[in-house]
Amino acid sequence: MLRVLRNSAYAKLFSAQIVALLGTGLLTVALGLLAFDIAGGDAGIVLGTALTIKMLAYVGLAPVIAAVTSHVPRKVLLVAADVLRAAIAISLPFVTEVWQIYVLIFVLQSASATFTPAFQAVIPEILRDERDYTRALSLSRLAYDTEALVSPFLAAVLLTVINYHNLFVGTFVGFVGSAILVLSTTFPAMRQAAPTPFAERLTRGARVFWCTPALRSLLAMNLVVASATAMVIVNTVVLVQGDLGRPQTDVALLLAAYGAGSMTVALALPAVLDALPDRAVMLGGAGALPIGLIAVAIATSLPTTTASWVALMTTWLYLGAATALILTPSARLLRRASNDTNRPAVFTAQFSLSHACFIVTYPAAGILGALIGLPSTALVLAGIAAIAATIAAIAWTPHDRGDRVDAPRSRRLPRADGSNRAVGDARP
Repeated sequence: MLRVLRNSAYAKLFSAQIVALLGTGLLTVALGLLAFDIAGGDAGIVLGTALTIKMLAYVGLAPVIAAVTSHVPRKVLLVAADVLRAAIAISLPFVTEVWQIYVLIFVLQSASATFTPAFQAVIPEILRDERDYTRALSLSRLAYDTEALVSPFLAAVLLTVINYHNLFVGTFVGFVGSAILVLSTTFPAMRQAAPTPFAERLTRGARVFWCTPALRSLLAMNLVVASATAMVIVNTVVLVQGDLGRPQTDVALLLAAYGAGSMTVALALPAVLDALPDRAVMLGGAGALPIGLIAVAIATSLPTTTASWVALMTTWLYLGAATALILTPSARLLRRASNDTNRPAVFTAQFSLSHACFIVTYPAAGILGALIGLPSTALVLAGIAAIAATIAAIAWTPHDRGDRVDAPRSRRLPRADGSNRAVGDARP
């Protein structure tokens, strides 16, 4: 897997991803402490509003920004987004009012909505070989899961010697480091799309999704993932400390189990995807998640014993693994269904549409958990996930490999070794 890091351009971009993720992780901790410092007992409302602002920026602004910046060189766009994020991060320690948090978070997340899909769209151009690209996707999944475990621990260690305001400096350093690494990377020449009206650029990615059966299936699988993830993210702390009365450290342990499942699958997937088609792997994950949510309903209904705790840990591990079966290979579908001119728009569409699912499932998991209890909430989310998984299976027929239906079935791209292969091939 690590052989892809021999590509110097990708190694720099992967390093940029890591330092930016660490900075974002420190920001999450520092923002919570800042909200409590300003709003006291209303800090939860502040953070909930900030999360809503984040999702609205991701869903509403990402396609608009992609359309407006479609002719901006990718390196310029990425560096500018990092510089803006760094400027916002270093401004947050000086905030004194709640509304200022909202404004700065909106600008910060707008910059992230610019950076992330543009960054993701560059990687397929650097790693033209599909096996290398698959290993890069696994490394990216590992980076996200590792950050979720490492950043809170790093923040806790730093807070023993510094004030929480200084964590924002760490965030600033992370974004600046990312900008420097991106700036030092040699980007491949990318063919620019012909000038088109704004409305056409705005809907370009969505139209590719509509024309591609595999991507229509991915839309439904996004809802499957969002249903399971919402149960984990929203209700883990409620389950552990509210229903079970266990210590705060067990919240971290349960979330770590979820991350461990995802990391395990990410490590194994390159070999799996060499042997199995993407459809079998991803729809397998989509079918597994509703079953996992039913298992959550059963586990949360058991009497509080050591055995029930082990069952919960196992279930969270299972949910993390099944989620990674969908998330990790998804970019392969985006790559195959796009070309040099529309790839940023396609990645942006996935970024926006996938986050739109969370606008539905996050509040559903929280509100239903309070009204009908966690076991019933898990069953409701399992029902949503099962319906979405069924739609995904119907939309993606076995003979479809992920290429656009209006595109040639075999487009030749140069491999790293100078030979050619068809983009639609399951194997290089």
